[in-house]
Amino acid sequence: MFHINPAVSKSCSKLSDFVVDADHEYTTPAKCVKTPQDMQLWEKSEAYFEYVGFILAINEAVKGVKLSMIPQELSVTVQKLMELLDKLGMMIDQVPPIEQPQRFGNQAFRTWYQKLKDLAFDLLKEVLPNNLHRAIPEIMMYIIDGFGNSTRIDYGTGHEISFLMFLCCLFKIGALVEEDKATVACKVFAKYLDVVRKLQQTYRMEPAVPS
Repeated sequence: MFHINPAVSKSCSKLSDFVVDADHEYTTPAKCVKTPQDMQLWEKSEAYFEYVGFILAINEAVKGVKLSMIPQELSVTVQKLMELLDKLGMMIDQVPPIEQPQRFGNQAFRTWYQKLKDLAFDLLKEVLPNNLHRAIPEIMMYIIDGFGNSTRIDYGTGHEISFLMFLCCLFKIGALVEEDKATVACKVFAKYLDVVRKLQQTYRMEPAVPS
């Protein structure tokens, strides 16, 4: 039987309970989980329980919910996220695959990915209100990492996890609110999957495997 840690149960009940304080100091994230021992520490951390709780909360929000039941009128932030993902999708059309001997891993993806990195800050400024722009350096890397690896030209569940962490951060900083949970799952995440499928098909990306 699957057992949910009490900390996870508490964190998945109401996402508004874990919004950071208004005076929170944001920092640029750095990779800290590098060894099995690091992973064990991560799995006991508050951030881990909040992240798992976020996924459970989103899952709970759409149980038994039909797409026809999702409100057609989106919140401002959700609408802007949809527009951001549309822009990333159109950006694929602007960077067509190149002729190359390799069947898989079209190197044009590296050009697309560099454009994503170059534009990420400004794109997020369009999504977030002015008072949350200071959070961008901390959350930006999660959306960048959510679209694959430009060195290996691959995509996998780790990148999907990164995009989910980006969405979790938007709830954490208060850009998304409790009422957005179902639309985030059924609209935003669905749109994200459309974009990454287009990336994989256009650039013949390899499936990512654990290193």
